[in-house]
Amino acid sequence: MPASHDAPLETLFLPFSSAGLRWPQGPVLFLRARDGWPLREHAAATQLVCAQSFRPFADALQRSGWQVCDEQALEQSQERYPVVLVLPPRQRDEARALFAQALAKLAPGGIIVACQANNEGARSGESDLQQLTGLGGKLTKNHCRAYWSVPADGKHDEALRKRWAALDAPRRILDGRFLSRPGVFAWDRIDPASALLVDQLPTDLAGRGADLGAGWGYLSTEVLARCPKVTALDLYEAESRALALARHNLADAAGQVKLDFRWHDVTAGIDGRYDFVVSNPPFHTPAREDRPDIGRRFIAVAAQSLRPGGQLFMVANRHLPYEQILNESFGQVRVAAERDGFKVIVGTRGRA
Repeated sequence: MPASHDAPLETLFLPFSSAGLRWPQGPVLFLRARDGWPLREHAAATQLVCAQSFRPFADALQRSGWQVCDEQALEQSQERYPVVLVLPPRQRDEARALFAQALAKLAPGGIIVACQANNEGARSGESDLQQLTGLGGKLTKNHCRAYWSVPADGKHDEALRKRWAALDAPRRILDGRFLSRPGVFAWDRIDPASALLVDQLPTDLAGRGADLGAGWGYLSTEVLARCPKVTALDLYEAESRALALARHNLADAAGQVKLDFRWHDVTAGIDGRYDFVVSNPPFHTPAREDRPDIGRRFIAVAAQSLRPGGQLFMVANRHLPYEQILNESFGQVRVAAERDGFKVIVGTRGRA
């Protein structure tokens, strides 16, 4: 799933080669790290700690030999770094919280170096870092903007850092029904595509099911609320921040139904034989790269995991080209509903 060409990653390292920033001798922290040739070229001899909660990106980093830590381990660590690299997300509250975390992990005299694509909030990111730490410099290339802080001197706005650190904290949404946090998909609302899919779910689903791309757990909670004959449900989600929320949102059902929460890249395949699968598959990566092949892979994996006669219930944007893979993978395919640019598709696996 990682992109073959990653312009923000490439531009992130330019300040060290063309703007006079000095690469440190000590360890470097990389928040929202992604693997790629720029990382291997510039940091090959560095003790690099990579923080990445999206499973495909984390897997790619580990395959290249980098140390990957999760959010909890990073929070508990007392390590401080002379350089913290950041690839900020588009969601501004989440990005500000990430800058606050970067500042908290910075050693005295250290700097934060960040980069974003111009169409992914680069100007806002630069402005935010300047407000938090002061700006040491910036450059633009590859339709991206790299920018960095002044050296940490202990005089930064600590009150602002604390406020920003709380911006992506989990909080109750939808009249307290669910726990969510900025940055995860449809974090503060019920996604209309998922709502359409829920409207089409039959109430007689039974046995063992799977939710592919479960997010913070909305589809799974509705399946369990509407389908009392479901005995087990496995939730597959690539974003660990979302999966932790799903675990909390389904806590009340854990005593009645066997639940399994799997931090997993569905495109790599899944283990299990299911009576039904529900899915609102993604069609782009966290780096905002359009990838309809991800949805096609979700469909193929769902078909492979279903028992004969098992059914896939999925929703997608109406324009996405899924018909060929659906017809190749299922014995019967029908469009159950269309609304607001979305389509609900039911695929039934042929019987042997």
